[in-house]
Amino acid sequence: MNDPPLLLHVFPSFAVGGAQVRFAALANRYGTRWRHAVVALDGEAGCAARLLHDVRFELLPAPTPRGAGFARRIMGIRRMLRRLRPALLVTSNWGSIEWAIARLALPGLPHLHLEDGFGPEERARQLPRRVLTRRLALRFSQVAVPSLTLGRIARDIWRLPEARVRYIPNGVDLARFNPPIARGVLDFGGDGPVIGTAAALRPEKNMGRLLRAFALLQESGDAARLLILGDGPERPRLEALAANLGIARRVHFQGHVSEPAAMYRAMDLFCLSSDTEQMPFALLEAMASGLAVASTDVGDVAAMLPRESRAHVVPPDDAALAGALRCLVRDPTLRRGLGQANRARAERDFDQETMFETHAALMQALIRR
Repeated sequence: MNDPPLLLHVFPSFAVGGAQVRFAALANRYGTRWRHAVVALDGEAGCAARLLHDVRFELLPAPTPRGAGFARRIMGIRRMLRRLRPALLVTSNWGSIEWAIARLALPGLPHLHLEDGFGPEERARQLPRRVLTRRLALRFSQVAVPSLTLGRIARDIWRLPEARVRYIPNGVDLARFNPPIARGVLDFGGDGPVIGTAAALRPEKNMGRLLRAFALLQESGDAARLLILGDGPERPRLEALAANLGIARRVHFQGHVSEPAAMYRAMDLFCLSSDTEQMPFALLEAMASGLAVASTDVGDVAAMLPRESRAHVVPPDDAALAGALRCLVRDPTLRRGLGQANRARAERDFDQETMFETHAALMQALIRR
């Protein structure tokens, strides 16, 4: 019996994050259809724990040590590609762009590049060197993006051919993330509605903005509590900021949660405070959980939400975010209505099965080609 096709995935990191979680869900959904090899360029592989036992999976080291020169890295990548002979190369974001460059010498190898967003260095504008590199490295590849914003950038700024850019919105497990019969009870920091958020604690997520907005709520006498799901390098600084703002007793840093659905059901509303996003999975999970949302106006957030929720999508400013939260904290009836509208939008447009089928069909087409 022939082995199933080998898909080689290259991630800047295989720690838990949006793109990594999507890969794990897709691999789990299709089980033995493919074999998967993953290169995690930073050596982090926490997302491997999300793969089911029947997924044929191998974690591979980077072909050259960190710090090697550019030419040596490209040659090492080409040697690995020739040795493994994958049916499809799948790269993720800017951190894997050298693999797209190396693949240009192997035109018979199908290539799918997944672009999910940018780090803080490209929050305000695209860096010219990176624009040119993407334009050259991806011109013969298929590029998939989860947001309309990214699709426009790929076509208009990177100048990739229309036929090379595919918009595939993210999806959410509607059965796992669902509204509860009654909101759960979290025993921490006094009383009031629970404002929840979920993100890797990195600078571009700007949890400091959420903490400062929450402090403004406290100053205006609005009782609430703040639940933060996720971990990362910013956590010590954020915990110190909460203490300096005098809100530490009402803020709970939960850390990483491998199965967060129950935590969403314990929230009363959800907040996104990022400086940069495209189509955040956490927002989809909150919508599926029937939560009202306050968010900064980044990426596709406003387009993802139904019309009645967009009044609470505000500029990335502490006071503006506090104002959006204040309306929802004070009005439980409004929260319930917006939460129901958000759930209905998730059911209509963001079922993960549609995402799975579209990704699988695209990969199969590239393999056959």
